[in-house]
Amino acid sequence: MNRQDGMMYAPMHDSKPVVQPGEFIFAAIALDHGHIYGMCNGLQEAGAKLKWVYDPDPDKAQAFKERYPHVQVASSEDEVLQDPEVKLVAAAAVPSQRCSLGLRAMDHGKDYFTDKTPFTTLEQLELAKRKVIETGRKYMVYFSERLHVESAVYAGQLIERGAIGKVIQVMGLGPHRLNASTRPDWFFQKEKYGGILCDIGSHQIEQFLYYAGCKDAKVLHSKVGNYHNPAYPELEDFGDATLVGDNGATQYFRVDWFTPDGLGTWGDGRTIILGTDGYIELRKYIDVARSTEGDHVYWVNQAGEHHEHVNGKVGYPFFGELILDCIHRTEHAMTQAHAFKAAELCLLAQKQAIHITNSNHELLHQG
Repeated sequence: MNRQDGMMYAPMHDSKPVVQPGEFIFAAIALDHGHIYGMCNGLQEAGAKLKWVYDPDPDKAQAFKERYPHVQVASSEDEVLQDPEVKLVAAAAVPSQRCSLGLRAMDHGKDYFTDKTPFTTLEQLELAKRKVIETGRKYMVYFSERLHVESAVYAGQLIERGAIGKVIQVMGLGPHRLNASTRPDWFFQKEKYGGILCDIGSHQIEQFLYYAGCKDAKVLHSKVGNYHNPAYPELEDFGDATLVGDNGATQYFRVDWFTPDGLGTWGDGRTIILGTDGYIELRKYIDVARSTEGDHVYWVNQAGEHHEHVNGKVGYPFFGELILDCIHRTEHAMTQAHAFKAAELCLLAQKQAIHITNSNHELLHQG
């Protein structure tokens, strides 16, 4: 992941701080994914002070300091974790290492804010659950495709005020551009990235639980494949799944690494939310052949047809809510149960996925 790629993952917004300068201090550890820049932007815009950065690769730490000149570069992870001023650790480690870092942060009395996917195994999830109970610390997750996308935030507001009635289905499309030559080695190692449903599929499942108001769900069917990347045999370039929630709402989603070069952004992410009185479509990052800007919200209900371009109008309330939750030990930004349930379901979808082939479409094996 180079510095330019990191900037791609760093949305910004002119937000009103929720705390006074220096009231809430956090640190960044592990810069393996560019999402760390978006995480830090969101927290700082909400008033948090970024004090430390640490990564074992000094080049990554230096690139980070160029973006945030005020940050102190730590000589070790322990230097950060032993600082009593640090209340929260934000991290975007290699996915298979995210849980162990979180456990260490919580053992040092810090709340933990990790990039998705938060876990690559169910065993890691259980360790984190026990550590949350043991320490009373938070294990929060940066599900950026809902939390850091204004159209996705606005869709939640529409649903909350009853614009489309009760949500009964959520369909999600999460295509991404592969850019294989710029990816680190771990990106192509299944044990480290967890699989496509575990990784980028986690965005989709989290959105379903949130928009449909589900506390739990069951994975009915899931499948993964490598259709077009034989040079990377452990890469899954396609995945999809079907779920049903505990309230009867359903989901279908597809994630893939097939964004064509002709698209003006990294992926044409879309979400369609069906309610009893209407539906919403989110064109998150681009409105193909119409607008290169994202955050287009289309919805239809009993009152008529609607379109609003919400870029720059909604903001990202999650970050301020997270800061206040850490201070007051509340759960307004996201409940711990919700974060863990989204993680569990993506792990189950990955574990039970049918593997498919491109050559003859025969089902190879399960699990």
